Amino acid sequence: MQIGETGQIILLGCVLVMVFFLTRKIQAWRMKRAYVVVIEDLKGTNAFDPESAVALPYAKTSLLRFGSRDYRPKAIQYLMMGNIMGMTEDGRYYLKDRDFALRTPQ
Repeated sequence: MQIGETGQIILLGCVLVMVFFLTRKIQAWRMKRAYVVVIEDLKGTNAFDPESAVALPYAKTSLLRFGSRDYRPKAIQYLMMGNIMGMTEDGRYYLKDRDFALRTPQ
């Protein structure tokens, strides 16, 4: 069975759309995993207020970092915008919303 030129173009278009959605799904999964890692790190150190805040070594992005993308700095930024995490003046982090921390899966 021969596929015509129009059929090949349609097939290629379908494959490109599937690849696009698959990469978006993988990126969302990795971002969700980064949220859980950051929250678990803070829960593990009992950083629930400014007095018990801890420094997170992956909070800053490095321009010279090679390898796969690290989603944890972006997750920290989003958690702070969502008022779930807080930062002290000296750059240490803590969980503001203790109930949210208890709801996250382990």
